[in-house]
Amino acid sequence: MSTSVRQWLSVIAVAVSAFAFVTAEFLPVGLLPQIAHDLDVSNGVAGLMVTIPGVMAAIFAPTLIVSAGRMDRRYVFLMLTAVLLIANIVCAIATNLPVMLVGRALLGAALGGFWTLATAAAPRLVQARDAAKATATILTGVTFATVIGVPLGTFIASFASWRASFAATAGLVAVAFVAQVLLVPSLPSASALRLASFRTLLGRSHTRLSLLMVALVFGAHFSTYTYIAPLLEQDFSLSAITFLLFGFGLIGFFSNALMSMIVSDHLKKSVAAMVLLLLAALSSMLLLEHSGIGETAGMLLWGVAFGALPLCFSVWIQRGTADAPEAGSAMFVSIIQVAIAAGSAVGGTIVDRAGVRADFMLGLALALLGLVTLQRLAALERAVKVRSFDRTCDASIE
Repeated sequence: MSTSVRQWLSVIAVAVSAFAFVTAEFLPVGLLPQIAHDLDVSNGVAGLMVTIPGVMAAIFAPTLIVSAGRMDRRYVFLMLTAVLLIANIVCAIATNLPVMLVGRALLGAALGGFWTLATAAAPRLVQARDAAKATATILTGVTFATVIGVPLGTFIASFASWRASFAATAGLVAVAFVAQVLLVPSLPSASALRLASFRTLLGRSHTRLSLLMVALVFGAHFSTYTYIAPLLEQDFSLSAITFLLFGFGLIGFFSNALMSMIVSDHLKKSVAAMVLLLLAALSSMLLLEHSGIGETAGMLLWGVAFGALPLCFSVWIQRGTADAPEAGSAMFVSIIQVAIAAGSAVGGTIVDRAGVRADFMLGLALALLGLVTLQRLAALERAVKVRSFDRTCDASIE
């Protein structure tokens, strides 16, 4: 049985919401210097606008899904999107850092719950054979946010103000809310998620190593990407940075689309290739610093890698936690947000004390450790297959 048009429209509605959430989450990345100047704080301290949502999302991803019990997931989606709308309005009118961080904390709380539901709900919105495509479509919202959302926010700030960028994002969230009301079907939960589900998954070495790999690679990205504007403004104008961010997102969009066609059959190779590309991108940003062509190439490579990594990791976690999908999704979201919070916080400290170059060295080290962890996971899977084969042989002999 094929997935109906109505079902695909529901997936698109969730993708629009993902676009709104990610645009709101990373809007400060392109506006960091301007916001820091207006609120009279350093670039590193302004990085708390990325750190705080990460902390809140990490806490609320498992907390909200447990608290929601058997509540229809459609209504939870709507509630979280309403909170996001309020968060952006608070940020748009903030006159000091504490008020700004209140808005960002509200965003983080909504974000953690949204991504837990979105990645777990994707297979429920379509027929089973289209589950990977549905996940990729929703994650396309992430890519569109980097293609259009974040660069558009920077563009609006270039002729108006960063406050106008947050106001425009609030309008985008309102559109996402309406799309959910009209298109997302009822998503009843058959049973309430319990803490025992988390304990069961964390008792598996494969799950623990998978979460570590995700944390290291996302930490590598966000410890550096959060402070990309201070790096690029040494050599590019604000309008040029806008185009670079647009190119980063655009190539990431195509990377995500292409990866959705092959990730199901070549998951391990896909993850390895994208982590290697991330390493290459960060290396080029360091080695070719102050070279316009070199930094542009590095940003494009980076876009290819990060355009595909969320999809690759999402499919990886879905497969490894298929017996408890919402618990797996909650842990996946939490570990990503921990990586965002820790990466941006540590990166901010390094930027303020040792400069952006030192921060990129940290990113390189984390990405390399992520690749090593993937290698350990591959070895673990081989060992499991060997043990399974041996037990099958023993049973057949008996």
